[in-house]
Amino acid sequence: MLRTGKSPGGHRDSATRPPGSRSLDDLDSRARRPVIERAAGWSVRHRISAIAGWFALVAVAVLSSALLPGEQAHSTDPGESGRAQQVLRQQDGYVPVVESVLIQSREPQGRRINDDPRLRAAAEDLVVSLRRTGAVTGVRSPLEPGGQPLISKDGRSGLVTFQIAGVLDEVKPSYDAAVQAVEAVAHRHPQVRVAQAGDRSLAVAVDQGIQNDFKRSEFISLPLTVVILLVVFGSLVAAGIPLLLALSTVAGTFGLLQIVAHWVPINSATSSMVLLIGVAVGIDYSLFYLRRAREERAAGRDIVRALEITARTSGHAVVVSGLTVMLCLAGLLFTGLDNFRGLTVGAVLVVGLAMIGSVTVLPALLALLGRRVDSGRIPWLSRRRTAAVESRLWSAVAHAVVRRPRLWGGTAALVLVVVALPAFGMRLQDAAVTDSLPRSVPTVDAAIRMQQAFPGAAGPARVVVWNTRGDDVDSPAVRSALDDLRRHITGGGVPAGLLAVVKVDRVLVVRVPLPGSGTDATSNRALRTLRDDVLPATLGKVGGIGYAVSGRTAVAYDFTTLVDSRTPFVFAFVLILAFVLLVIAFRSLAVPAVSIALNLLSIGAAYGVLTWVFQDGHLSSLLGFTSYGGVVGWLPLFMFVMLFGLSMDYHIFILSRIRERWAATADPRDAITDGIAGSAGVVTSAAVIMTVVFTVFITLSAIEYKMLGVGMAVAVVIDATIVRGILLPAAMTLLGARTWGLPRSLRWLPGASTPAGPDHDHVPQPAAPEPAR
Repeated sequence: MLRTGKSPGGHRDSATRPPGSRSLDDLDSRARRPVIERAAGWSVRHRISAIAGWFALVAVAVLSSALLPGEQAHSTDPGESGRAQQVLRQQDGYVPVVESVLIQSREPQGRRINDDPRLRAAAEDLVVSLRRTGAVTGVRSPLEPGGQPLISKDGRSGLVTFQIAGVLDEVKPSYDAAVQAVEAVAHRHPQVRVAQAGDRSLAVAVDQGIQNDFKRSEFISLPLTVVILLVVFGSLVAAGIPLLLALSTVAGTFGLLQIVAHWVPINSATSSMVLLIGVAVGIDYSLFYLRRAREERAAGRDIVRALEITARTSGHAVVVSGLTVMLCLAGLLFTGLDNFRGLTVGAVLVVGLAMIGSVTVLPALLALLGRRVDSGRIPWLSRRRTAAVESRLWSAVAHAVVRRPRLWGGTAALVLVVVALPAFGMRLQDAAVTDSLPRSVPTVDAAIRMQQAFPGAAGPARVVVWNTRGDDVDSPAVRSALDDLRRHITGGGVPAGLLAVVKVDRVLVVRVPLPGSGTDATSNRALRTLRDDVLPATLGKVGGIGYAVSGRTAVAYDFTTLVDSRTPFVFAFVLILAFVLLVIAFRSLAVPAVSIALNLLSIGAAYGVLTWVFQDGHLSSLLGFTSYGGVVGWLPLFMFVMLFGLSMDYHIFILSRIRERWAATADPRDAITDGIAGSAGVVTSAAVIMTVVFTVFITLSAIEYKMLGVGMAVAVVIDATIVRGILLPAAMTLLGARTWGLPRSLRWLPGASTPAGPDHDHVPQPAAPEPAR
């Protein structure tokens, strides 16, 4: 039931506004009102236009992506791998797809292939079947004369290799025919392991894994999010609004990404990231806005006045948070990596759309629905929808902290430092396909067994050799150098039969097997030896040619090297930018310093948990993986940027609440406790949703996703509990009035004036909820 008369805080509701007072329409004409409030005011007055415009924007983004013709941009590998890739793209032909099939007894101590009729029969059957398809060329068998190099050192494993026939458009059907032939042979010889792995089969396994992960993330995260929203709001309509905005935001982002992909490379992993980040951020922003609007309505204000206050408070916090997230994510562009460029564009787009939707179409929806926003109440949950109730738990914690800030703050900081200690021993190691995907994937199991019997056979290095004048590189001098290269390689213990040279238009591609798992220290040492010693001593002696090493090992090595070299620039950019943004937003030097310090502490703790779990192998069986022995090389940098942006959600929202209380009271401690308690409900709800979304990553197949899920979920939980409930109030209590201080030399900065005590820059506070009637 709407109240009449004067509302708490000295502000009158529009229903009883006296003649000559200013309505929201009047206030919209005041140029000094922030753009956020003016945008909300326009949306409230033109609610149908705002809602229709939003969904029209989403529809145009989705449809235009299908209508825009042209080829999408290709990513370029970093470093020397990228040079090799660019040279190959300039050729008219393409590198043939090479596949290998392992022939091995299923018994633990099987007989040698030359002594076991079953292994020989399977190998002969496979060779005949493959040649009969007409889909492959260059079939080589361990049983043919000169096939000894395709037999392992212990003699118990054999390797059948072949190339996929046909031009580029015919690779897929030819590959499918070859796979069917291999599967048929495996079915006819059940006592023999017939396992395929190679260029295309490993790529198909990765793509299939990403697609399955994408479907699984949708299947798990969305229902859980719906349940949480129902618990938070207690009604179907109120719970559906954040979900509607989040899903429309993600749909619009996907459409825009298809357009952007014509200029910026977008890889397949970006879709999963955009979905989960979009759902988490979109719902959080809507939650902040919707909960504040319901608080103001519960305080007796009409819908127009409630939305005006909401735009000034939560709307401001959403915009500051969204801009901080987007600009922090932009720090990834300093890496110069195409994969990060696409991911950055996707994340920035989805966060930006979520922010815009929350401060434009959301006020229009709330104005249109009015009291109907609480329709579809769930009886046993609807009582939880009362908005202005403070959390007793967090109020008690905050009161305890402000009474003894040094004890509580010091203890909490010490706990996080101890948790972060394992991070000092973190080892960065990029994941090969055999490390990233579980061994339950048949191709991955085949590649691991193949690597054990024939090191480097499944994913060899590729040495691309070209003529620097653009002529054909195939010359007697180059062939002689390749013979020297073969002698160097075989002298290092690699079977000569696994070293292959392929002509692609005017260049040569040399496949060189490398020992190790593909991305471990052994493989990296072999790669450096090949690049720094072997190639200069062979191909390097021929004038007029260039060469570069690519392949799975080389790409991972170059990627990590580039990330390591650019990490200091990314860190510096994010820290400086976050500091400047928070200074402008809160007109304080202490608030940015405290926020950055607390963020670094929580990120360090997340790094420590990540190292303890994945590198040291704790809880591996519970989370469904084997000990990895390190942390994926790009993950710490990506987590730093993501967490620094996303954790600002809670900091900015809580600080805004504390600042409101401080503007209305003379006691800084009361402002801290009231701000913590008053924001507890929405922050807890937002943190639970974001934690659930990132926990979904743990259920995905790739080890990188599992690491990301654990790290992000742990960091969000730490932010929403230890940092929000203990460290932040402790630090602000110790600072006291200095929290909101700004030197005179910086008071020219744009933004609201600095609170100086009661009623300064006053924002009306909600009254106690009206009794149910």
